[in-house]
Amino acid sequence: MKTRLFTLILLCSIVVSAVAGGSRDTGARQNELVIYTYDSFISEWGPAPELAARFEALTGITCTFIDAGDGSQIMSRIILEKDNPQADVVIGIDNNQISAARAAGILQPYEPTGGNQIVPAELRLTDDWLLTPYDWSYFAMIYDTESGVPAPSSLSDLINPVYEKKIILMDPRTSTPGLGFVAWTLAVFGDAYLDYWAALKPNVLTMAPGWSTGYGLFTSGEAPLVVSYTTSPAYHVEYNEGNRFQAVIFEQGHPIQIEGAGIIKNAPNEAGARKFIDFLITEQAQEVLPLTQWMYPVNEQVELPESYQAAPKAKTTLTVDNAALTAAVEAVMNLLAE
Repeated sequence: MKTRLFTLILLCSIVVSAVAGGSRDTGARQNELVIYTYDSFISEWGPAPELAARFEALTGITCTFIDAGDGSQIMSRIILEKDNPQADVVIGIDNNQISAARAAGILQPYEPTGGNQIVPAELRLTDDWLLTPYDWSYFAMIYDTESGVPAPSSLSDLINPVYEKKIILMDPRTSTPGLGFVAWTLAVFGDAYLDYWAALKPNVLTMAPGWSTGYGLFTSGEAPLVVSYTTSPAYHVEYNEGNRFQAVIFEQGHPIQIEGAGIIKNAPNEAGARKFIDFLITEQAQEVLPLTQWMYPVNEQVELPESYQAAPKAKTTLTVDNAALTAAVEAVMNLLAE
């Protein structure tokens, strides 16, 4: 009897300790926000460190940023954790991925305070604010003016043999710029996009896993052309590297990327997540982005640095259907694997 009684007391103690421990964890979590994003966002030169400092000063909540990959990799991780979410906010799902994010059921809509006054209508991703836009730019080919090869003037020019093994792209399955380039070809060539990719294949040096890797190869001289953003040259001007790397504007138009942040469904710290989304579109947060993200802020009250004069605007904006783009990615990767 004493043995059974001791065992019962011990079990009760364990349960009480577990409940108490859970309460402490929940309390601690109310003062911490876990945010999934991509590598360049949380790098020492990215916006995460400064955004975290400003948000904590404003709210007392600390931010833990976690590199969850790029593009689809971030979503895949959230889907895997769907029944037991580990993060509160996701940063980096863009306009080309929003249908997939909605279908996966991993986000909960939230309209940030003042969102309709701050974010221009053309930059809003959905009516229900499943994602809140925080920055944007156009995809473009960045050209090394000291490479000795001619600058392209259209996507069609990129299949010219003069560019054999001279183009760096990113994997559209893991990288949003890679996905954006596939969207670009689909928007311009329609049903003939695979014919274009077949002709382009000999000119692709590599399909980098993400933007950081691909752009790093480009700036180190591995190839004279890389897919990036019209705003990328502003970085080089800001840091006194001159105008060597330039965004080439094509008359046929450019796809736009609008990056969004969202609250993960059943987030452990939903209240903190809402505060962060509210904060992300304020001038206090948005003014950090131009010189760290090298993208345009969505809050038009933010004054752009002079270096952004090196960032040309596209004359025509191209868009494609998300479902068609998903099918195109699979077809393109199958073709490249042949």
